[in-house]
Amino acid sequence: MPVERTIRLCATGALLAAALVVAGCSTQVADMPLVGVPSDAPPRPKEAGAYLPVHDLPPARDEATPSLAEQKRISAELIAARDRQAQATTTPPPATPKTKKPASSQ
Repeated sequence: MPVERTIRLCATGALLAAALVVAGCSTQVADMPLVGVPSDAPPRPKEAGAYLPVHDLPPARDEATPSLAEQKRISAELIAARDRQAQATTTPPPATPKTKKPASSQ
């Protein structure tokens, strides 16, 4: 085996070992008081939190869906409110009377 290949293999092995060592102790480094946690950080909980219930379904609704007549009434009210708001924003402000400048004497 050539010497260059042996050196390259040893260097690669050393880098891999160093990466594994650093990755293995990352949680301990984060817990050190001088390195990982700021002084004003809240204390960590003693136990890890539970996973969120992502597969739980929400409870069934108690209310019935609105009837077609109620939906039309609500839609009409919303359209009327939108039209009133649009009309209120498009009306120009009242014009202020302009004062006449005195004629300059020449």
